[in-house]
Amino acid sequence: MEFKRAGFLTKLVVLVLLIYMAISLLDLRGKIQEVQAERDVLARLVSDQKLENQRLEDAIANSDDPEMLEQVARDRGYVEQHETLFIDIAN
Repeated sequence: MEFKRAGFLTKLVVLVLLIYMAISLLDLRGKIQEVQAERDVLARLVSDQKLENQRLEDAIANSDDPEMLEQVARDRGYVEQHETLFIDIAN
């Protein structure tokens, strides 16, 4: 059984297809890297949000704790009765 040699046109078509596939592969590789970078950013945001949710859950669970109430009052600028508040305006 003898094989017929490929003609010039057939070789040209195969070469064009190979070049197209190589360019497509490089384009897809770039898109994959972009999506992976976006995924990493989103994963970091998710972990930050989970930490914030945990902090809020702890605050809700300890909402009756006197130390927590005092901390919240201090954060909002409240002072205890007969306490003098001094604000540093030098900076």
